[in-house]
Amino acid sequence: MLTLCAVQHTEGEYLGLMEDHFESRAIRFLYTRPFVAGGSIPADAQGFDGLVLLGAGPRGAVSGEILPSLNAELRLTTAFLQAGLPVIGSGVGSLILAMATGGGAEAAPLRFSVGEARRSAADALAGHLPERFPYALYMRDRVRLPADARVLAVGADDAPMIFQVRDNCLGFSAHPGIKSGMIEDLVMEFDEVPENIPQTLAQMAAQQRAIADALSEIMVGVVKVTNLMR
Repeated sequence: MLTLCAVQHTEGEYLGLMEDHFESRAIRFLYTRPFVAGGSIPADAQGFDGLVLLGAGPRGAVSGEILPSLNAELRLTTAFLQAGLPVIGSGVGSLILAMATGGGAEAAPLRFSVGEARRSAADALAGHLPERFPYALYMRDRVRLPADARVLAVGADDAPMIFQVRDNCLGFSAHPGIKSGMIEDLVMEFDEVPENIPQTLAQMAAQQRAIADALSEIMVGVVKVTNLMR
């Protein structure tokens, strides 16, 4: 059984709908919670077969309240990359992946948006990325892609929504397994929230089933690209 290290940054944001997909493939995940008392970031990749870097609500990589564990996570990500192990990042996690592979992040305000992403190439995610799929994005800052990154999908504003780097690593601006309850928890957990929360939550609720349906095919591609079914 393969084991993923899943770095969680808030109580509200976790693997969400992705949990069932990993479990159904006998892929175990162990949460690391640096934000709780006594929590820490692993020193290296030993004992793990992949790394998942989750979002952090209003915390950013270059603006606002900077993620406290940012430097430690950059070192951990580098350790996984040097070992040739897959890294999956969402939200601020995708920014960390970009930063660790030669790209970076640009300052952008905290935002919550619901929209439809478009696939950039027919063979994206080994051919398993839907041509169009809904997303719900809740994050601060924007990705600055590494030179060797491949954009797999773009959002409504043509900004990268999914990118691939180092063959087996994936960055998702929007959490692909997001749930409405996760957003509600983030709103309760932090003082800083985006505008129009009730309206955007209603839009997300209307798309929740479609997000879950798209994830089924997306996860087939994710495990193929990351080689987590070896």
